[in-house]
Amino acid sequence: MTVVIGLTGSIASGKSTIANRIATYGIKIVDADKIARDVVEIGEPAYEKVVETFGHSILHSDQSIHRAKLGEIIFNDKDQRQALNAIVHPAVRKEMLHQRDLAVKSGEKAVVLDIPLLFESKLTHFVEQILVVSVEPTIQMERLMQRNTLTREEAESRIASQIPVQEKEALADAVISNNGTKEDSYEQLEAILKEWGIPLH
Repeated sequence: MTVVIGLTGSIASGKSTIANRIATYGIKIVDADKIARDVVEIGEPAYEKVVETFGHSILHSDQSIHRAKLGEIIFNDKDQRQALNAIVHPAVRKEMLHQRDLAVKSGEKAVVLDIPLLFESKLTHFVEQILVVSVEPTIQMERLMQRNTLTREEAESRIASQIPVQEKEALADAVISNNGTKEDSYEQLEAILKEWGIPLH
């Protein structure tokens, strides 16, 4: 039986580090962010709809989507943001489920759906076990400011746009506390996967 795991966390919690580690165990990762980029590649149905909705001014000269220009349009306009989400989200969900079901059919030991906004997007029914990567708010703030070269105010607004990590922890089946070293986090991860009956080789 394939164990279907939802991996999530808050911004700058170190979720990608954990996802990369899980992949080294030969476990299939379904990456929602990567799929979100893939579904708006030239020629994809979602790409056509995005161009139809937002016009050719959001394109590079090679006709690919200029993310910064599109970002400027949707960042300050809730209706436009909802219009984009209405195009992209269904396409992403369809592809995630397709990859998940392929892994289950082929008898993989586990498949991990790496979904940053698992709770916010109400996608918990896609998975059987939920693993949250957690971090102390002060460490999260420092990491985010350093990683994205943001001011404290900018970092605070990004953190505030997500469900607080404490709430995510309460909804999780297991939590990795990512306040210490990578090795410490990896040890926690291995213990959780073993507990769920997933071989690590």
